[in-house]
Amino acid sequence: MIGALCDGLVEVSGLGTGHDNLATERILGQLGVRIERSGTQARVHGVGLHGLQEPRGELDCGNSGTTMRLMLGVLAGQPFQTRLVGDQSLSGRPMGRVLDPLSQMGLEILETGPRQRAPLVVRGRRPLDAMTYESPIASAQVKSAVLLAGLYSQGATRVNEPGQSRDHTERMLAYLGPELQARPIEVPGDLSSAAFLLGAALLVPGSEVRIEAVGTNPTRTGFLDVLAAMGVTVEREGERTANGEPRADLVVSHGALTGAEIGGDLALRSLDELPLVATLASQARGVTVIADAEELRVKESDRIARTCAMLESFGVPIQERPDGMVIEGDPDRRLRPGHVDARGDHRIAMCGALLSMIAPEGTSWEGAESVTSSFPGFVDTLRALGAELAL
Repeated sequence: MIGALCDGLVEVSGLGTGHDNLATERILGQLGVRIERSGTQARVHGVGLHGLQEPRGELDCGNSGTTMRLMLGVLAGQPFQTRLVGDQSLSGRPMGRVLDPLSQMGLEILETGPRQRAPLVVRGRRPLDAMTYESPIASAQVKSAVLLAGLYSQGATRVNEPGQSRDHTERMLAYLGPELQARPIEVPGDLSSAAFLLGAALLVPGSEVRIEAVGTNPTRTGFLDVLAAMGVTVEREGERTANGEPRADLVVSHGALTGAEIGGDLALRSLDELPLVATLASQARGVTVIADAEELRVKESDRIARTCAMLESFGVPIQERPDGMVIEGDPDRRLRPGHVDARGDHRIAMCGALLSMIAPEGTSWEGAESVTSSFPGFVDTLRALGAELAL
């Protein structure tokens, strides 16, 4: 998305092939940006800040909240009207948290669904009003949307948030400079996806997994800190930095897990991985408490409810709370075949897949295909590592 706003060719390597990325690529094409894709490589022919074209037809963001929210920031600075839509899951996710600051900057909101949800019809303008936004939540998507709109504002746009959210946008803007110079971008491996491979190694006795060139940005490594709190050390080898993003090879072996309390800043920094943490906690010795994670209820699904239902179906004692859950772990407990209702939520599907590897045969599935939104090669990768999956 940022490469499209550069004035010239941006060569991207390490780009994921998930449906969320493909939705973004498709939308940029509708806005007049030519992208040549070959596997994980892409050549983005940037059109500059003022080169986007009014699209014909609506922009379909699929299941990607990141695409919709960040694209709203870009569209706020475009002098034309646009309609954005998404699938059923995305249409239930809150957009007011982004629309509110963008409307203060000058984005005109012409139409929304119930409670400021998609579909959305907006009209941008140029220039926008600069602002200092006091965000009520720590959200990289909100922050990024405002900063992208700030590229079209007169004066300095600032975002203050109550906690540190992911900072990939700031790092990329700093790397490309104030003129958004077209430069190569090497995307590190996604820790949120790598976490499931690390988790597989921790669940299956005798396993060791090594994952190369995974992003180790401090705002993304909350999951590794959670594992440390549960008694597991993930080794980092070959640490290096490219285009402002640190990365390393991660190595973990099967080992004993212990229960832990996950809340506050640690819960925020590991939010997307908390369903996986709950899954691992089912095999830890002792009780694990996850708190301060109410944001999980407005993801691709209500991840607190879905995680609890899934773990219960495998025979794991778990208590649902408004802001989290309590898991009674026992590595000696014999699981039973579960039922995984993953419709629309890739992380629930991947958690269910990991549990099914250590449960008796017979797990039933709904929506297993949802893994393709972020990690299309998930099943093939696990099988290549020796896993037996009936998925």
